[in-house]
Amino acid sequence: MKKQQFEFEGQTSFYSGKVRDVYTIKNDILVMIASNRISAFDVILPRPIPYKGQVLNQIAAYMLDATKDICPNWLLKVPAPNVSIGKKCKPFKVEMVVRGNLVGHAWRTYKSNKRILCGALMPEGLKENDFFPEPIITPSTKADAGHDEDIDSDGIVAAGITTKEEWKILSDYALKLFARGKEIAARQGLILADTKYEFGKIGNEIYLMDEVHTPDSSRYFYADGFEERQRKGERQKQLSKEFVREWLIENNFMGKEGQTVPEMSEDWVNTISQRYIELYETVIGEKFIPQELSDEETYRRIVEELKEVE
Repeated sequence: MKKQQFEFEGQTSFYSGKVRDVYTIKNDILVMIASNRISAFDVILPRPIPYKGQVLNQIAAYMLDATKDICPNWLLKVPAPNVSIGKKCKPFKVEMVVRGNLVGHAWRTYKSNKRILCGALMPEGLKENDFFPEPIITPSTKADAGHDEDIDSDGIVAAGITTKEEWKILSDYALKLFARGKEIAARQGLILADTKYEFGKIGNEIYLMDEVHTPDSSRYFYADGFEERQRKGERQKQLSKEFVREWLIENNFMGKEGQTVPEMSEDWVNTISQRYIELYETVIGEKFIPQELSDEETYRRIVEELKEVE
């Protein structure tokens, strides 16, 4: 486990995830710090990516604000560029993956001649990156360690991850959030191809948690020239971290036992950083302003905001 960076008054726990460090205050408030760590195939890669934490945190805050009329979400305050403070929820151990296009894991499944993914039908005759007739939900179990696994709605209910009623609510929220995400993307000349959402409960109320529509949780295509590229069978221009996964695959790494993470050069690390910044500026439609706060200033800001929310 990564050593914790800060210690807060009333702190009841600390958790270091793949890319975030999470502090729990008095068992009901979370301080979530988005690090510059990057993961792929459920493995943390060896080098941090400059400004990645700020990009993720600020896109997520923007998108949570832009979707708060659809369902309640966990976010309360953003005291620093890479820090969010919000409500602690009891998470559903499932990721709600929504797909509008045949890409990534869905395409790899389709190419292996399977037409059902997590209970969702993928029609015959599609090419990589084609639109599905309607967005599909392909949930996966949220693993505490190791790889997440595909699951269908019956399996989710049978495993007691949700009730039937909760599943209906989660599905409805996920599809509405995806529709809003597509609207926001379209205004910026992008197509939201797929994304994932995580939900939890406080009491009996369901909340949207974690990040939303960020490059770590989503895949975007450029709309300009999309149809022409599809007709010609050309690769689509996309904004996501799929390019990192593709680089790893080309270098014989998919997170499997015995495989070694390839070395990341300085140029490659900077390229990844620039791609994240590009996504921020394209999705948000504003210039990215890099901010580097000292640990002391970050801590001071968090403490001040905690006084407001407790």
